[in-house]
Amino acid sequence: MREFSDFMVMPLALLEKSINKRISILLKDTRVLEGKLTGYDEYMNMVIEETEERTAEQSRRLGVVILRGNNVVSISPL
Repeated sequence: MREFSDFMVMPLALLEKSINKRISILLKDTRVLEGKLTGYDEYMNMVIEETEERTAEQSRRLGVVILRGNNVVSISPL
C-alpha cells in the first residue's frame, strides 16, 4: 500500500527542476501566475520572468515578478 508521501513532491525539489522553465502558480487570492522561474530561495520566494496573470475574466502581462512564498497555494510545471 502506498502512503500519501509517495505522491507528494517536495516544493523546493520541484523548484530546482523547474528553474528556467515555465510554471503555473496558484495564489491564495485565486489568481494564477504563469511565467519562467528564474530564481528562488529556501522560503519559496520566487523570481518569475515573462509573467502573465490569469483570472476568470482576463489575462494581463506583468513582466518580471518577485513573489513571496507565503502567497503560494500550488506550483505546476507547464
